[in-house]
Amino acid sequence: MGKEKGESSSEATSIDAREDREQWGGQIEFLLSCIGYCVGLGNVWRFPYLAYRNGGGAFLIPYLIMLVLCGIPLFMMELSLGQFSGLGTITAWRASPIFKGIGFGMVGVSFLVCIYYNVIIAYSLFYLFASFQAKLPWTETCREWNTNATCAASLVNKTVENITSTIATTMAMQSTTASPNATNTTEALKIKTVSPSEEYWKYRVLRVDKSTGIDDPGYVLWDLCLCLLLAWIIVFICLAKGVKSSGKVVYFTATFPYVILIILFIRGILLDGAIDGIRFYIIPKWELLGNSAVWKDAATQIFYSLGVAFGGLLTFASYNKFNNNLFRDTMIVSIGNCATSVFAGFVIFSVIGNMAKINGVDIEDVADEGPGLAFVAYPQAVSLLPIPQLWSALFFFMLFTLGLDSQFAMVETVVTGLVDEFPKFFRNRKTHLMLAVSIVAFLLGILLVTEGGIYWFNLYEWYSAYFGLLILSLFMCLAVNWGYGYAFTTKWRFNHDIKLMLGFQPFWYFKIAWMFVTPAMITFIILYSGIFYTPITFGDYKYPKWAENLGLCMSFSVCATVPLYMVGRMIVALIQGQSIRSLFNPSPRWGPSDTSVPYDPKTGGQPDVPIYSITNGESEKTATYEQYVTDDIPDAYSKL
Repeated sequence: MGKEKGESSSEATSIDAREDREQWGGQIEFLLSCIGYCVGLGNVWRFPYLAYRNGGGAFLIPYLIMLVLCGIPLFMMELSLGQFSGLGTITAWRASPIFKGIGFGMVGVSFLVCIYYNVIIAYSLFYLFASFQAKLPWTETCREWNTNATCAASLVNKTVENITSTIATTMAMQSTTASPNATNTTEALKIKTVSPSEEYWKYRVLRVDKSTGIDDPGYVLWDLCLCLLLAWIIVFICLAKGVKSSGKVVYFTATFPYVILIILFIRGILLDGAIDGIRFYIIPKWELLGNSAVWKDAATQIFYSLGVAFGGLLTFASYNKFNNNLFRDTMIVSIGNCATSVFAGFVIFSVIGNMAKINGVDIEDVADEGPGLAFVAYPQAVSLLPIPQLWSALFFFMLFTLGLDSQFAMVETVVTGLVDEFPKFFRNRKTHLMLAVSIVAFLLGILLVTEGGIYWFNLYEWYSAYFGLLILSLFMCLAVNWGYGYAFTTKWRFNHDIKLMLGFQPFWYFKIAWMFVTPAMITFIILYSGIFYTPITFGDYKYPKWAENLGLCMSFSVCATVPLYMVGRMIVALIQGQSIRSLFNPSPRWGPSDTSVPYDPKTGGQPDVPIYSITNGESEKTATYEQYVTDDIPDAYSKL
C-alpha cells in the first residue's frame, strides 16, 4: 500500500501499528495496573516530603483543587484517547498529525523520569538488604557513619534520667526552692541532635559528606550502583514477556502496599508526639497559599502521582478492549490515588511528630526538606515495631513493588511509543529495544549513585516533571478538545468518539473542564510559577547557575518537541506540495481500535447510533443489521 497524501513517512510505516497487539487478560488487570502505576512512590515518598516542605495542611488545599480541576479531567481524556485509538503515545496523534510532537514529548518525559525513578528503587533495595542484620543499622548511634554529637548524645542520654532524678531528690531535701535551677541543669545536660536514621541516610547510604556539591560527583558508590543494576534487570525481565505478564504481577504489587501502610498507621498514631505531627499535617498555614511554589508543587504532584501527560495512561489504555468502561476506571483510580497520598501523609507525619518529640525540636526542623524524608521517617517507624527486621524487610519490599509498577509503565511508554511509530524497525525487535532503553537509562543513572549523586538526583527530580510537563499537558488538552474535538474536524468529535465506546457522552463536568477550566488553570499555574520562579535548592545548599540552567533546559526540552515537530512537518509538507491544512485533520489511517465500528476518518462515527452500550457495568454490543455488498456476489435472480 502506497503512502497516502497528508501522511509523513513515519505514519506510512505505521500501517500495522494495531496488528497482533496484545490486550490485557481482563478488566481487573488493567484497573490494577493503573492503580499500581498511579499509586506508587509518588504517594508514599514524594507527596509526604512536598507536604512537609510546603507547610503540611497548606499543601493539601491546592492539591485537592488541582485534582478536581485538572487531575481527573486529564486522566479521563488520556485514557479515552488511548483506548479509542489502540495506539501508543506517538502514533495516537494520527488524530491530528501536526501535534505528534506531544507524543514525542511524552516519551521524553517518561524516559527522563525513569532514569532517576529507578534510583529510588535502588535505595529501596539497599534498605531491604540492610534489613537482614541482627540490629537495624539506622538505629545505631556509634557507628562509623554517626557524627560525634550523635554518639555522645546517646551516651549522655542514658544517664540523663539518673542525673535528673538525683538532682530532683537533692533539691527536694533543701528548704529553699530550687526547682528552676534543677530544670536549667536538666536542660543543660540535653544534647540536641539529629536522628540516627537521618545520619544513616546521609552518611552511610548517600555519603553526601564526601562531596561539596553538584560539581563534585566524586566516586561511584558501588553498593548503590549494583542495586541500580539489579533494579534494571528486574524491570527488563518483567517487561520482556509482554503486557499480559506484567498484568499478572500487579495482582500482588498493587494490593500488598496497603497492608503495610495500615500497619504502620496503627503503630504511628500510638507514638508519643504523633498528634503534633498530624496537627502540623492537617492544619494549614494560610499565608503559605500565596507562595507560588506551593501551587506549583501541588500541580506537578497531581501530574506526577496520576501519571497525567507522561503517556503511561495512554499506553495502558491502548491495550484495553474498545468498550471498557473507562469512566468507572477514571473515578476509582484518581480518587483512590488521592486518598492513598493523604493516608500516607498521616503515616509519615505521625512518625515525624514522634521524632520531633524525641529530639526536642520543632516539626519543621526534624529532617531536611528533601526527597530523602521518606528514607528517614519510615525506617524510624519500622524500628519501633516488634521484630523490626521483619517489618523493615516487608516495608522496603513494599517500596520496591510500588516503584516497579510505575517504572513498568514509564519504560513501556517509551518502548511502545517507538514500536507503534516505527513498526518496520521495532515490531519484531521489541525485546531488543527494551534492552537498549534499559542499558542507556542505567548508564545515565550511574551519575546519580556517586558521592555527589544526590545533588544530581535532586536536579532530575526537581526539573524533569516541572514546566515542561505542565506545558505539555496544556498542549495535549488544547489539541484534543479545541483542535481535534472542535476546530479542525466536526464539533464535539472527541465526545462523540467516547460515546461510540461507552454508549454515552462524558458528563458536563468533563466537557466544561476540558474546554475551559483545565486549560485555564494550567495556564495560570505556568504563568504564576514563571513570574514567581523559585530556584532549586537542597537543604541549605544553593545550586550554581549553570546547574539551574541545565535543569530548565531539561524541563523545556520535553515540550519543545511540539513546536519543533510542527515547524519541521510544515517544511516537509511545503517541499512535498502538501496542504498545511491537511496536517491538522485526522490521518486517513485514524479510527477506532475496533475496526468493525463504522467510522469515517474525516467526519467520525455515528454518535446517535451507539455501537456499544453499558448496562449494569457490563458492555454489550448493540444489535445492528449489516449487509456487505461486493461485486463478487452472484446475481440471485439470474436463473429466474
